[in-house]
Amino acid sequence: MLRLLPFLLLLALTIYAFVDCLNTPEEEVKVLPKGVWVIIILLFSIVGPVVWLWAGKKRSAVGGGGGRPRRNQWVAPDDNPDFLKSLRDEQEKKDEAQREGEDRDGGHDRDKDTDTDTGTDKDKD
Repeated sequence: MLRLLPFLLLLALTIYAFVDCLNTPEEEVKVLPKGVWVIIILLFSIVGPVVWLWAGKKRSAVGGGGGRPRRNQWVAPDDNPDFLKSLRDEQEKKDEAQREGEDRDGGHDRDKDTDTDTGTDKDKD
């Protein structure tokens, strides 16, 4: 099993560098065109991926203020201000429609026509 470990690490490094190269926008690739980097990574098993990771891509400092702007990422609905605003707007529309419905009825409900003390209808007394 230990004899297989170096081969697996090399394979993992090559796959990582290959996928990283393919996902890198063309304007962030340094020194050589992207297609040449892919060939170097695949042909030179140890050197290719290491050189790509070291010199093939513009990289920003970790935690630095500069560098590439963050990509738009998915935000959970309870953290998304646009989603929360749409919920508030929808609730306001429902409340407004309910108020208009009550105004058309003259403000009378069936519950208001019952006697609260006895629980009987007022009209029956």
